[in-house]
Amino acid sequence: MKRVVILASGSGSNAENIFSYFKRGSTAEVVAILTNKKTAKVLERCERLGIPAYYFNREAFSGSDNFVEVIKGLKPDLIVLAGFLWKIPIPLINAFSNKIINIHPALLPKYGGKGMYGNKVHQAVKENSDPETGISIHYVNENYDEGAIIFQAKTRVESSDSVDDIAKKVHQLEYEHFPKVIEKLLT
Repeated sequence: MKRVVILASGSGSNAENIFSYFKRGSTAEVVAILTNKKTAKVLERCERLGIPAYYFNREAFSGSDNFVEVIKGLKPDLIVLAGFLWKIPIPLINAFSNKIINIHPALLPKYGGKGMYGNKVHQAVKENSDPETGISIHYVNENYDEGAIIFQAKTRVESSDSVDDIAKKVHQLEYEHFPKVIEKLLT
């Protein structure tokens, strides 16, 4: 069975969706979820679902090689960023080359980079009157949202769509496609 480690910073809806997807099958399992926020809602989800969860601070994450060693100890076949907002340090990228993926709520290269996450992305789509948006699943490299794209899915944006409407459409794409792409990468 393949092993997945998830890094999350927020509510954890994608993390729960991934966990539930693999709980139904035998391809992979989520062995741990790690977060950089003590108050992240993902921790409540982990407790409810019985998923091992760990908190870490910035110093532990990028101030030493300890974080890399902790991840190595979990023996992941894939590290999945699901709403994780910090830049991944080079030692972690080097230790898990082409084994760290991220999901971005836009069609990269549009609306990527530092500070472009969540509703900030959807607001930019709305302000630019883009006729479509979507998701991009990509490998993580040393730059925000610049790793090789693995998969993209699109949805139409109507002029009457609010930022919340756009977010709902994008979340639906995330829930539908992210676990399937992870599964494909693991097989």
